[in-house]
Amino acid sequence: MGEGDAFIRANTAIARAPLVPEIALHLATEITPIWQATEAWLGEQGIEPPFWAFAWPGSQAMARLILDEPHRVAGRRVLDFAAGCGLAAIAAARAGAALVEAAEIDPLAVAATRLNAALNGASVTALDGDVVGQPCRWDTVLAGDVCYEAPMTNHILPWLRGLAATGAEVWIADPGRAYLPHAGLLAIARFTVPTTRELEDRDSRTVTLFRLLSDS
Repeated sequence: MGEGDAFIRANTAIARAPLVPEIALHLATEITPIWQATEAWLGEQGIEPPFWAFAWPGSQAMARLILDEPHRVAGRRVLDFAAGCGLAAIAAARAGAALVEAAEIDPLAVAATRLNAALNGASVTALDGDVVGQPCRWDTVLAGDVCYEAPMTNHILPWLRGLAATGAEVWIADPGRAYLPHAGLLAIARFTVPTTRELEDRDSRTVTLFRLLSDS
């Protein structure tokens, strides 16, 4: 067991997201202890805060739709982009996707995705590093809650639209973030997701799942 795996096991508990009780995950039960533990353990290594330790509303909504309507991904090559804890990737694997990859730039998120996939007996390949700019090798790309800040949105959106232009089906699950584009989106589903006030400013978020349209 690697150092990252040990850290995750020591600072999380096996739990289930409210909207997706079928899938068990290594999750933080309280935000403050793991935030402090991450800061103390990583020190000056420059690793991101532990976003991977929470099942965010966007990923819950995406996983729920996939489990409810498995035909949307069955037999397809799927990428869970900015996968966090890997929830949507695990749902895709359980729904019968032919291939599932989960991309993250945070090595702890990569480790968490591997642990969570193993916990659920799901075949998911965790990719370590920035895949933005890579040519399309997927049929479906899942992007949950990725438009929360301008630099991130500006970095990824042209690439995602380019993937859509090649024929990939690109989903964005958005709980009302400020930088979601106002054009080129087709709503396909909507869910109300329970949240904690340790992460959000309300007790639930309405998450809309969109299909991203290409510029063409």
